[in-house]
Amino acid sequence: MSACPLLLLLLQLLCFCQTAPGYSNGFFYHDVLNGNGNGEIYFNGVRLYVDTTEAPIFAVRGSNVTLPCRYRYEPELTSPRRTRVKWSWLPAGGSHETDVLAAIGRRHRSFAGFKGRVQLRQDSPGEVSLLLTELHLNDTGRYRCEVIDGLEDESATVDLELRGVVFPYQPPQGRYCLNFLAAQRACEEQDSALATFEQLFAAWEEGLDWCNAGWLADGTVQYPITIPREACGGQGMAPGVRNYGTRHRRLHLYDAFCFSSSLRGNVYFLQHPQKLNFSEAAQACEEDGSQIARVGQLYAAWKFTGLEHCEAGWLADGSVRYPIITPRPNCGSQEPGVRSFGFPAQHNEHGVYCFRTS
Repeated sequence: MSACPLLLLLLQLLCFCQTAPGYSNGFFYHDVLNGNGNGEIYFNGVRLYVDTTEAPIFAVRGSNVTLPCRYRYEPELTSPRRTRVKWSWLPAGGSHETDVLAAIGRRHRSFAGFKGRVQLRQDSPGEVSLLLTELHLNDTGRYRCEVIDGLEDESATVDLELRGVVFPYQPPQGRYCLNFLAAQRACEEQDSALATFEQLFAAWEEGLDWCNAGWLADGTVQYPITIPREACGGQGMAPGVRNYGTRHRRLHLYDAFCFSSSLRGNVYFLQHPQKLNFSEAAQACEEDGSQIARVGQLYAAWKFTGLEHCEAGWLADGSVRYPIITPRPNCGSQEPGVRSFGFPAQHNEHGVYCFRTS
């Protein structure tokens, strides 16, 4: 065939693709996996669709969760096709997706921190849901379900949120001394993670009011106000989450908003015949077969198990706190919460809260 007729044929094919009614990029291309066996690529009018839920999926730390995903063809195919599936994850506050799982048929491979914790659920034709086990605090984020058939590639996303409790955190050094990385470490040391905006907003809706600005997982600095006042953005401003915007992660210093979820263990106030200084308190927990509790663990126990004890006790960071569900005289303010005495000298004597894994 001469060059001119060949060029004319190609132009006709391109025009046909561009003017085909009812489809936007609607021609399904097939490669050697689904083609004629000779590596030839051809097209027809079949369209691939990938669907998941629009609503976020909510879970708690340590639980198992299924992120739904299905794919289908229109018009429906009469015989099964060989497809590839990939799940990826954009962490809360992140800018790059991370591979979670890749699969062809029943064979799959998981990646990084998801190894051994994920598998593909294929209980019915077209289902490629992701089963994620033993949820971690930092599993929060947006998950992408991608289905690849030849050169056709369609995807859908679903958000995973953990239920838990948000608490403001200052280290022993005091107010506004944490850059972003230090805030991340501070939360991790207290068995928690930097809160997302969605988590802080939900806490504000539940009544969290805190006038000190703190880091969030996306690198912004914000704080929640339910009762407007002059020192917290102005008397005339409406209640809400005040936003300082994105700050320099290394140079700027603030507090942190941490997030903790349910526990695989038990926090309890150690019944001891006498008050203890900090080192004695840590030793007493060890002798009782446990360890001194961390701040995030105390908040999680207060939130999820209803822990209440009107007596101050040491925690692992050197702070002294106690949890209250039902406010009453001599137990702090008129609101439920975890009361804090700050960071007293470690030779002072108090009770102690311990944590024992289940």
